Amino acid sequence: MSARGLTKHFGAAVALDGLDLEVARGEVFGFVGPNGAGKTTTIRLLLDLLRPTGGSLSVLGLDPRHDGPTLRRRVGYLPGDLNLPARLTGRQLLGDHAAVRGVDLGGRVDELAERFDADLDRSMGELSLGNRRKIGVIDAFAHRPDLLVLDEPTGGLDPLVQQEFRALVREAADEGRTVFLSSHVLDEVQHTADRVAVLRAGRLVVEDRVDALLARLRRAVTVRFSTAPSPQAFATVPGVVSVQAVEPDGVRFELEGVAGPLLAAIAPYGPLDLHATEPDLEDAFLGFYGGGRG
Repeated sequence: MSARGLTKHFGAAVALDGLDLEVARGEVFGFVGPNGAGKTTTIRLLLDLLRPTGGSLSVLGLDPRHDGPTLRRRVGYLPGDLNLPARLTGRQLLGDHAAVRGVDLGGRVDELAERFDADLDRSMGELSLGNRRKIGVIDAFAHRPDLLVLDEPTGGLDPLVQQEFRALVREAADEGRTVFLSSHVLDEVQHTADRVAVLRAGRLVVEDRVDALLARLRRAVTVRFSTAPSPQAFATVPGVVSVQAVEPDGVRFELEGVAGPLLAAIAPYGPLDLHATEPDLEDAFLGFYGGGRG
């Protein structure tokens, strides 16, 4: 998937402003940002549910504006605002969608229903939000699409089902399928995605591998000694951004990059224990938005 200079205006309002994205085949790509950042607008452009104001877009080698119906047959889409026909059962809905796509799902539907403990034989109107969401997940994955577009996919799902969902995403990627995962649940993106893009007010703030993004962040390291040395002994250690004494007999460091130089510097002082607080994607997100925890 490739986007170049993608823009979308709604009258005077700018929803997307020159968005550039590259998503590789077989990649799980996380797309994060607050409400109103442009995430859902981007998804609707990918699927030709909206037309761009400017820029170019290629999805699975196709132009959504000219090849929309063909493209959508190769995509599994789970919308954030899932709206399923109340009178149909899950089995009826999935059968209808398979017929439209021209695919034979065989035992795939029952296999996924068992994994997610989904009731396929009750009408949608009788199901809870979480159980309707399970039907939506099955619908997106059942036909083994080349591209999965998932918008807030785990809303309403309990933790065990979320864990099963993450496993299903990784299985799809291992089979060479591409996953575009838009979510405000940053822990989900951190533990599922290979790369992540952060969107703010329709513009791309950063795009990188999740591990590389986390490596940029500062982390807190607290070391306890039998007799704490002066913090000034570590002031010039590479990667140490700040250092201060803490009680009892400890030194707290704020560290950027690799920990090797700091570990070498504290070794002669006989450290008794070390505790490091690793950053997460929420720290990165808040940093890019100029916020902080608490």
